[in-house]
Amino acid sequence: MRPRLPWSSAAAQPGAAPTETARRVIRLTYGFQLLFNLLWWMPVFYAYQKAAGLSDGQIFGIQSIYYVAFCLFEIPTGLIADRIGTRNCLRAGAVVMTAANLVPVVNPSYAGFLVHFLAIAAGRSLTSGAASAYLYDGLRAEKCDEHYLRTEGTARALGLAAKVLCWPLVGPLMTLAHTAPYVLSAASAAGSLACAVALPRLAGPAKSSAGSAGGGRRGGAFLRDAGSALRCVAASPWLALVMVQGVAVFTLSRICQVNLFQPILLDHGIGESSHGGVLAAMTVAEAVASARPQWLSGRLTPVAWVSVLSLALAGTLAGIALGGPWVVIALLCLFAAATGFAYPIQRKLVNDAVPAHAPRATLLSVESIVDRAVCALAAVAAGAYLSAGRLDDLLWHSALATAVLLGVFQLVLRSGVMARGSGRTGTGGVTAGPAPGEAAVAGAADPSARVDAASGYADRPTGEGR
Repeated sequence: MRPRLPWSSAAAQPGAAPTETARRVIRLTYGFQLLFNLLWWMPVFYAYQKAAGLSDGQIFGIQSIYYVAFCLFEIPTGLIADRIGTRNCLRAGAVVMTAANLVPVVNPSYAGFLVHFLAIAAGRSLTSGAASAYLYDGLRAEKCDEHYLRTEGTARALGLAAKVLCWPLVGPLMTLAHTAPYVLSAASAAGSLACAVALPRLAGPAKSSAGSAGGGRRGGAFLRDAGSALRCVAASPWLALVMVQGVAVFTLSRICQVNLFQPILLDHGIGESSHGGVLAAMTVAEAVASARPQWLSGRLTPVAWVSVLSLALAGTLAGIALGGPWVVIALLCLFAAATGFAYPIQRKLVNDAVPAHAPRATLLSVESIVDRAVCALAAVAAGAYLSAGRLDDLLWHSALATAVLLGVFQLVLRSGVMARGSGRTGTGGVTAGPAPGEAAVAGAADPSARVDAASGYADRPTGEGR
């Protein structure tokens, strides 16, 4: 029987309570994710930069540079995380993020905002792969793997819930102090640093991200880790395919919820005074969905669900081009909910697809590079469309591009390429990394599993749901 989502039955409840160390990892992960990502300036940064004298071209140009810089920073920071440890990388990222949020306070100009976003890119790249890798390896070291998915989703939900409470306050706080959103963001980042400092050390080199163990302390270690990561992607078609599938979710969510959020509302006559409330409503929808992936039916595999949710994101963008103000708000909330469901599923798919002895943080950075590279191109295109007054065309074309990408993905998935490239022998032995989905349901390799080429998931002879 082909495994489906593991949350729709009794398997939805983790089988064993986490250990004391695992509980500490989980609690501090919640705190770090909540505070690190609490950017008070998010609902107003477009209007803030416009008020500072920046044009649409300059604003979206900075966004494009941000995504390109993120890609470039991801290359060394993933390697650094695997070399110095993910916990130290989280601390460094929190320090950089704290400083980054203070730059617009000191220099609210084009140059200041450019430096601000470049520093944001550096801080986030230091943590993008390291945070997930630390949590995954930390829980696995405590034999609490089954708590990973719920922790990842709940951490995201708590961070979003904090934004719901804080973002509506941004407008009133700005009347008291115009720079308040950036000062409060810096204070939040400083709080995330305290959480990172309190994180427990992962016991033993084998329990940190693979790649930082074994022969990697001599000269050329970074190059070896980079080569190892690239070889892992080349040897594991399933890992590469799962990474590509996540591009649609990440790009659409980032471009819509960050870059196009305010232009969409303004285009439909929704004033700036209401933007905080709309963003709060979207965040509630995303937080609830992130914390409850078990609401999704078990009739589809996780891979299929990510594709379905990506199509839902594309459909809501197309609907926004046709709807009135209230319809647009409802569709934006639906968009946010679909994003909330998709993120934790996609994150677990990628983590489970990483081979057992691969440099995990580096590979997660590779995924982030792909996502941000596409976002950089999308931000340039968004600026061009908006400058030409073609917002509706942008939404339609984004939906169409997503549908085409997912169509190609399904063709590749069903072509049998994954079964031929999985590196498995006729008896089910693994020769080159995990086969399609062999760890995506259970979180660990099962050499006796049979690969279903159409779904990318392994049929388990034991009938286990995880």
